[in-house]
Amino acid sequence: MNVLIILALVLVAVAATVVVWTENPQRQAVTLGVYGALLSPLFLVLGAPDVALSQIAVGTAVVPLMVLLAVRSVRRRRRS
Repeated sequence: MNVLIILALVLVAVAATVVVWTENPQRQAVTLGVYGALLSPLFLVLGAPDVALSQIAVGTAVVPLMVLLAVRSVRRRRRS
C-alpha cells in the first residue's frame, strides 16, 4: 500500500509541476484536468472515496471548463 501512495504522490507532484510550467492558458487548462484526474487515485488510495469522486467531477471536468470559458471571454473582449 505504501508503494501505491508514493507512486501517486510522485505522479501528482510531476503533474503539478507541468501545470505550473505550462504557459499557454488553454494547454494549462488541459493539464489541470489531467492533474485533477491524477489526484483522484491518490484520494482513493488514502481512503477517501467520496473525495475522489468529487475530485473527478469538479477537478477533472468543471474547473478546466471554467478556465477555458474565462480565457475565451477575455480573448473576445481584447479583440473588440
